[in-house]
Amino acid sequence: MGGMIPFGDASRRPRRFPVITTAIITVNALVFFLELTGGDAFVQKWSVIPADIIAGQHWITILTAMFMHAGWLHILGNMVYLWAFGPEVEDAMGRPVYLAFYLLSGLAASLAQIIAMTHSTVPNLGASGAIAGVMGAFLITYPRDQIRALVIFGFFVRVTMIPAILLIGFWFLIQLFSQIGSVANVQSGGVAYMAHVGGFIFGAASARIFERFQRIPELET
Repeated sequence: MGGMIPFGDASRRPRRFPVITTAIITVNALVFFLELTGGDAFVQKWSVIPADIIAGQHWITILTAMFMHAGWLHILGNMVYLWAFGPEVEDAMGRPVYLAFYLLSGLAASLAQIIAMTHSTVPNLGASGAIAGVMGAFLITYPRDQIRALVIFGFFVRVTMIPAILLIGFWFLIQLFSQIGSVANVQSGGVAYMAHVGGFIFGAASARIFERFQRIPELET
């Protein structure tokens, strides 16, 4: 078994504290607590069910589902990736614009999954699609930055520097060729790869557009 766990950008630091990224992580944690206390009923109520969306029902779940997770490993993995790439993208776009970008990335990811599985009645949930959008934007904005990451390959474990274009590009290729069309659900632990691909493409394609809004003055905090 192998994998890479990114710790953060070793080439630069954000000019300001990443307020929005921190807030998003906090909201995800709070919602996960509600999932633990609310159980399956909570998950069923607030997750995206593609067939319901196609039928014009429960559209609010497109928003709520992007703050939900299928388990501890799911949320921890997502939040590690968000903290590794989010602060620099937030810095490049500005706080309000970054928040809008994040939510729209999650929307694009959900729509991609819904289109791929229009008749599915399996709940979809997770921040992965929105975070994929953040990674796509990071790749466009800082492709040459070095990412400090933990590399695990069998018994080989090492913290090293990996160019963003290699780490994120490798991640995207895995999503692209890994059972596109499967869905995330609590019972089987499947992965919504189409949502990852949709979010990533949206993030990469729109990054420069959102970054132009950085010129708009912001309130300092």
